[in-house]
Amino acid sequence: MVVTTYFSFVKLSNLKNWANAAPQVPCYFIFGDSLSDSGNNNNLKTLANVNYRPYGIDFPKGPTGRFSNVELLGFEEYMPPFAKSEKKNILQGVNYASGASGILDETGSLMILRNDSSTEKLLRQCIYSIQIGSNDFVNNYFKPNFYNSSHGYSLSEFATMLVRQFAHQIKDLYKTGARIFALIGLGQLGCTPNAIATHGTNDSLCVTKLNDAAFLFNQRLIPLVMALNSKLTDAKFSYLNYSPMKVAHNRKQYAFWDGVHPTDASNVLIAKNLYGTRSFSDARPFNIQSLARKSSDDLI
Repeated sequence: MVVTTYFSFVKLSNLKNWANAAPQVPCYFIFGDSLSDSGNNNNLKTLANVNYRPYGIDFPKGPTGRFSNVELLGFEEYMPPFAKSEKKNILQGVNYASGASGILDETGSLMILRNDSSTEKLLRQCIYSIQIGSNDFVNNYFKPNFYNSSHGYSLSEFATMLVRQFAHQIKDLYKTGARIFALIGLGQLGCTPNAIATHGTNDSLCVTKLNDAAFLFNQRLIPLVMALNSKLTDAKFSYLNYSPMKVAHNRKQYAFWDGVHPTDASNVLIAKNLYGTRSFSDARPFNIQSLARKSSDDLI
């Protein structure tokens, strides 16, 4: 799997239980791009790092390397980035997300979690959230001057190839002991300020070809989730729809606060929805709250 610009994993890793109760799962591991990166890129030689203002402008700890903000699962602290994780806290969860990462090696490079038999039982009860794939389109397929992807694949073929590769990576994580997976689909890639400024919209509100790419990816990810649930019966997989975007008149209501990253207001809406939604179109077959309950099932 790979690491390279968006993945604060819908901030579900950062979510706290409204009632401040005990954690609903013993541990939470995050994989993805800058939508979930919480500081793994800080010391890397990359343009995809944000440990400086205005990032962190309204985050209690200031600029930490997070690309965007938010806070339901009952953890007292945010999952530490892999780059700063230590033995004492690694078993509660780690954030492996890295800004600009993708599914393909050429898009980025991802760290795979390893474990031994002494931690296997614990790791089977953790939630593993994965939200990745946008960079493979935005910073790969749709940049034909730098990558050959669009020359060798139609958009549909590329989406199929990505999900097939993603499936291998998910199964590799399963082999390490992971059993509860929250797989987040792609949002409307063509509606970001950066996409609109880069590609233009031809009188539409968003960039159609980018939204088509996200749709094709998600339409292939959904049946993969169903197939994994059918074949790997000792595990639970769920597809989560990452989509509610809005635009308003101040920073607490805008959908985006830079060219590609959602604001705190957007992340709160998305996180609350994915945590407790009962809509089959937004979570199938489980929402995050249900996945947390599955961690104590006899099957897991």
